[in-house]
Amino acid sequence: MLNENIKAIRKSKGLSQEELAVKLNVVRQTVSKWERGLSVPDSDMLISISEALETSVSTLLGKTVDWPAVDDLKAISQKLEIINLQLARRKAMKRKILHWLLISLCTFIVIISTALIVLNSPYLGWDYHDPETAVAGAAFHAFEWLFVRLAPVIFIGAIAAIFLTRKKEY
Repeated sequence: MLNENIKAIRKSKGLSQEELAVKLNVVRQTVSKWERGLSVPDSDMLISISEALETSVSTLLGKTVDWPAVDDLKAISQKLEIINLQLARRKAMKRKILHWLLISLCTFIVIISTALIVLNSPYLGWDYHDPETAVAGAAFHAFEWLFVRLAPVIFIGAIAAIFLTRKKEY
């Protein structure tokens, strides 16, 4: 176990046997013997090894440590990169959809405003003695009254949002 843990932790730290040997002031062959289980470091050297590998002595002496191999780390980083690209595409697509919805909203406001200007409040000349005409006229008047007050605010907000959601060129 000790030999396997020394080797696994050394490799996970990216150290060669020679580099670890230099840190411990021993020859490379000594590190090789420890890792092959041909010899065992004394207690003082065990403390030095734990300090050099930035791990605890109990970890060195404990159960076998399974450090992810370099290939595993590459695979994980590639998967994370793919996930990040997918998230970026999804965010860009949402931004694009929002951008076009805002443009559609502005177009809709312009069309309704144009229609109200062209119609010039026709309900003002209607005969309100007929109950159905009175209800339709009141509804049309309420819509026009609300639209005239809210449309400019919504239009200006939508224009500002269009500029904020446009694709930025770097």
